Amino acid sequence: MINPDANKQIVNRYNKEFIEEDNIQTLYELIDPDFINHSYPIDVGRGPDGVLYFFNFFLRKAFPDIKIEIYDQIAEGDKVVTHKSIHATHKGNFLDMAATNKEVLIDIIDISRLRNGKIIEQWSLMDLDKVMAQIDDQEKVF
Repeated sequence: MINPDANKQIVNRYNKEFIEEDNIQTLYELIDPDFINHSYPIDVGRGPDGVLYFFNFFLRKAFPDIKIEIYDQIAEGDKVVTHKSIHATHKGNFLDMAATNKEVLIDIIDISRLRNGKIIEQWSLMDLDKVMAQIDDQEKVF
């Protein structure tokens, strides 16, 4: 039986314990070994190791002080939609832009599908143009 509230709690733990606190054990506890991330480039890897690579070798190198703010979640059936932001400081190279020490807000919408208490699929939308505008100090921040 699917429990949407329990699924929201799992997604919240993933955001807080893995993304924000960098707890790798939580990643492997909450992500199914057959997990597929439909939003990452194929060369990053679409399974749990691809998630770890994306965060540790792409995002955390540029933004080591990640804090998650969840604005809203909707759970229906086996899916949880999360509207959230990452608050962080640009302290490392990000898409060929050297560290600026500027604070950024990364808007994200995730759709996570769960089965048996584990996240098995995810789709994510992240506004990288807005992130680059904040780093590059352009006046127009959408």
